[in-house]
Amino acid sequence: MQCKDIMAMIEGTYPKSAALGFDNVGLQAGRSEKEVRRIYLALDTTDAVIEEAIAQEADMLITHHPLIFSPLKHITDEDFIGRRLLKLIRSDISYYAMHTNYDIVEMAPLAARMLALKDAQIMEKTCVLPDGREGGFGMAGELPKEMTLLPCAEYVKDVFQIPDVKIFGNPETVLNRAAVLPGSGKSMTADALRNGAEVYITGDFGHHDGIDAVDQGLNVIDAGHYGIEHIFIGQMAEELKERFPEMEICTEPIRHPFLMV
Repeated sequence: MQCKDIMAMIEGTYPKSAALGFDNVGLQAGRSEKEVRRIYLALDTTDAVIEEAIAQEADMLITHHPLIFSPLKHITDEDFIGRRLLKLIRSDISYYAMHTNYDIVEMAPLAARMLALKDAQIMEKTCVLPDGREGGFGMAGELPKEMTLLPCAEYVKDVFQIPDVKIFGNPETVLNRAAVLPGSGKSMTADALRNGAEVYITGDFGHHDGIDAVDQGLNVIDAGHYGIEHIFIGQMAEELKERFPEMEICTEPIRHPFLMV
């Protein structure tokens, strides 16, 4: 199996054309004809992830967030991105990123299924996928049962195995309808409100973002950027195992980068 065969599978389900214009998805370093027997999956291309991929003797590294996001003028050991790229290339690891194309196809629908949201619909539709389905950002639907904000926060922690979340709103507020957007969601507060959400489950909410949302009638559960998006790792591992049963799939352990202490 070559890297380009795995890329073809990925792009058949998560087409690069679905990614937003500012994004950078696809093969970012290495050889498309590299023979691949072992894949390492992670959310970010950190130094620790690269070292572990090398230790696991991975032939291909697949992450959600791209290492190369802005244009590079040089690749040297004088900055951390250059050092990471050099280490991947020296180790003959082909590196592939799937970011907003994955978000648009699968990230929020997966989170909505895990939360058992009923009659969930896309919050902001962005494209029609090759199979005829609509793709977009965020999902809004009915919670599996009525609950107040504090139990809902505990439910989110349990579903996504998050040690801590931050809430904005009255803990006693009764909730029936939720919106979920893994990653950074403050830019889509208006979309959550437009979809009738009473609580918005997302990440990267600041103080003013939170109080402004509450003033508009929307409670917020901030699960952190990593807190929900790490579900990419498990889902893609299962998909790759199903499509390539002879392939060995290794995954980054779930490590929440920030903890409340």
